[in-house]
This record gives sequence, structure tokens and C-alpha cells, in this order.
Amino acid sequence: MNLCDVVVIGAGPAGACAAAMLVDQGLSVIVLEKEQFPRFSIGESLLPQSMAFLDKAGLVEAVNQHGFQLKNGAAFLKDGQYTVFDFSDKYSEGPGTTFQVKRAEFDKLLADGAANKGAQIRYRHQLLDVCGQAGAMTLTVDDLNEQQQYQLSCRFVLDASGFGRVLPRLLDLESPSDFPVRKAVFTHVRDHAPAHFDRNKILITVHPQKQDIWFWLIPFSDGTSSLGVVGLEQHYQQAGDLDDEAMLWHFIKQTPELHQLLIDAEVVQPLRTIMGYSANVRQLFGDGYALLGNAGEFLDPVFSSGVTIALQSANLAVPLVVKQLAGQPVDWQTEFSDPLRSGIGCFKEFVGGWYDTRLQDIIFYPAPDPGIKRMVCSVLAGYAWDGKNPFVSDAKRRLNTLAQICAA
Repeated sequence: MNLCDVVVIGAGPAGACAAAMLVDQGLSVIVLEKEQFPRFSIGESLLPQSMAFLDKAGLVEAVNQHGFQLKNGAAFLKDGQYTVFDFSDKYSEGPGTTFQVKRAEFDKLLADGAANKGAQIRYRHQLLDVCGQAGAMTLTVDDLNEQQQYQLSCRFVLDASGFGRVLPRLLDLESPSDFPVRKAVFTHVRDHAPAHFDRNKILITVHPQKQDIWFWLIPFSDGTSSLGVVGLEQHYQQAGDLDDEAMLWHFIKQTPELHQLLIDAEVVQPLRTIMGYSANVRQLFGDGYALLGNAGEFLDPVFSSGVTIALQSANLAVPLVVKQLAGQPVDWQTEFSDPLRSGIGCFKEFVGGWYDTRLQDIIFYPAPDPGIKRMVCSVLAGYAWDGKNPFVSDAKRRLNTLAQICAA
């Protein structure tokens, strides 16, 4: 069948959840996925807000039962200071726990769930071109399995291609990010961490001399962890003529607590890098299409917001696609782009505050007000669309004021 209601580009979390929700509404869906699942992907630490979106897609039970590592909060380490945010002790309503997942397993689980509902997933099918308008879109697809091209007709396209950013490239939608160019170097390790290490939390560690360099350590249920370092390109250049793996351990050795924690760690995955990963677009929708998740905008991995933004974009877009294909009027700007960007803007302020150390001053403040900490915790748990939270509705001013108090 080369005719359907909706084509979804990409079978990752946003694409799988969008497909699942669309078929639940009686629409026919074809998902084009360039890779063969399971496949490696970065972004293994989920946020609790994601669980509500997975529930709406009818996929949360499979995730709950899979055996992924529980995540109940985030721990931060900086020059001997250690602090914890418990996601159940937050301001916003909603789930307070989630999971730390190997994305190869997690993404395949969601894609299988969407397929079981009736979505047709075509692995190793790559979109080459798109033209037309809402209601009559024509796609040119490369079947990498058969090494042949074909035409696909649909009424609407959702781009959930992540870092592939298929429609932004094809339709010339990309615009520069205002974040500096940073580089992430990462791998999986068998961590052999001591028994006191809290495997139920992501550990974010700050480099003791360069506060804009930070490390993630995300434990999995099988004794392995995702390990990575993020820093400006200049920091890597200043470190000398080292390969990426040597660079990772060079920075770790400069960070005594993390080095001691990983003293017996063994690398079990090929090292990978991402350079200049922050991205933006001029618009999140157009005539017959909308962009989901990282296909539209990616900020930074520091607060693990990527999957949450992706799932929220699917959660906002799907009802509008259903309405539009039913002939009802839809205002994509006010019903999709504006609300999605409001939460992204909140995350963006927190990311900026992390790198200019305003947020670090808040996180490591030794005597936080419990009520304020719960508000900050809600954003760290993914609830960046809760307008009742002052640190969402007025993020910049609140962060600035609180950082000044903490620094003083």
C-alpha cells in the first residue's frame, strides 16, 4: 500500500507515539525509518513527564513491565558538593518516577507497540523528496532493502526524524541555534561502581576547574552505564592531540570524585561523538506537515529534555492532525507551535542558566527553601508546560532572582 492518511518520518519515541495515537483514532499510518531497529541512540535518561505522554499513547504498560532501571531523581556533584533532587517531591502533579533506558531496547519497544496497534513501519526506507499540499502530499522514498525508489501519497506528514532533520533539510527550514558549539563524547561502560552509588538517579558531575564542562553517568539495570562528557570545542583543542576516548578519560581524571567512582570501569561500546548538536528551525509547521521533537529543535543534553519535548510535540500535534483531516479548522500556530515553544523556552532558560552557572549556584546552594526546590525540581522532572509553576511561567526572572540570592 502506497496510500495512507499520515506518513510519519522516523520510528523513534516521537514517531512511534504519534503513530500509535493516530491509529487509535482510526487513521492509516505509514512510518518511514531509515535505520533497522534495534539501533543505538543517545538520550537514555527519561523524565517523569514522559510517562504521562506514553500513557496517552497506550504504550506505558509495556515500558513499565520491561525491566528498565528505575529513575526517581537526579544527583549533582561538583568539587565535593553532592546534592539530590527527588522527583516525587515536586511542585507539579504527575508521575514522579521514570526509567533509565538503553535506547535500542526502548525505541524498539515503542515501535513494536505502534506496529501492534496497526501502524505500518517500513525499516530502511528513506525519504528523498516531498511536494504537494495538505490533503495531497507526494513523497519520493528510497527502499534501501530493495535499492529502488517509489512514490507514496498521503494527506499529512509528521517529521519525527530527530537529528536526521529530514524536512528541515528538504524544505530549507533550518536556522542557526544561538547556543555555542559544544561537543559530546560518550560511550557505554560496565561501571563496577561501589555499592553506595545510587543507580536510581542520573549523576551529573561538574568539572572542578571548568564549570561549563560536565559529565553524565546514567546507570542501567544490567550493571552498565551511559557515560559522556560535554564541553566547548575549545576545551577539547586545549587538551592536546588526544583521540576521543583518551579525551573522555583525560577530563574524568581531572575530576577526582567521578574518577574514583569509575576507577574500575570498562568500555563496552564504541565511542561516539556529536559536535554542534543544538539546532533550530524557522517554523514548526507548514502546509501539510509538522515537525516533532529534535526534528524541530534540540537544546542540550544536560537535563535530558529531548525525549520529553519529542513526546509533548506528538501529544500536541496528533489531535490537530485528526481535526484537520476531518475537515475541521486548526490553528497550528496557537494550538501547536506556541504551546510547544513555551515549554522549550523554559528548558532553554534552565540550560542557559546551567552553563552561565546561575542554575549551578541554585542547585548547589546548601540550604534551599523546600517550596522553591520543589518548583525547580518540577522543571528538572520535565514539567516545563505547567504554567502554574512560577519557574515555568516566569523562568528567566525567577532564576535570575534566586541565583542572586544563592550567590550572595
